[in-house]
Amino acid sequence: MANEPHLRAAVPVLPMDDLSAAIAWYRDRLGFDLAWTWGDPVTLASIYRDEVELNLTQRGPAGPAGAFTVYVQMVGVDAFQDECERRGAAVAVPIGDRSYGMRDFGVLDPSGNKLDFGEPLVE
Repeated sequence: MANEPHLRAAVPVLPMDDLSAAIAWYRDRLGFDLAWTWGDPVTLASIYRDEVELNLTQRGPAGPAGAFTVYVQMVGVDAFQDECERRGAAVAVPIGDRSYGMRDFGVLDPSGNKLDFGEPLVE
């Protein structure tokens, strides 16, 4: 049926202390590209890599406060961790096989947001 709801993707919005520096960090350390920016000065940006999109927003007096966590499911997690380390990203959670059926690792961005990248142990 043409009018049936179908959810396709979720796009997390991560708060940043310095939006310009964050865009550069995601590009340089994790290999994301800039899709678009909004505002003058820029207060919201969209970055992407492959099929994953993240929005980055400037943290301000009205929020959002605190740090967020995003879990990205992927294939090739070992190679991606190697790439991130070569690009200078500090791994906060070393890669490993987890009891919940994933092999994953985690990094922290400059604003304290945690990004975990993992793939299923069995497909």
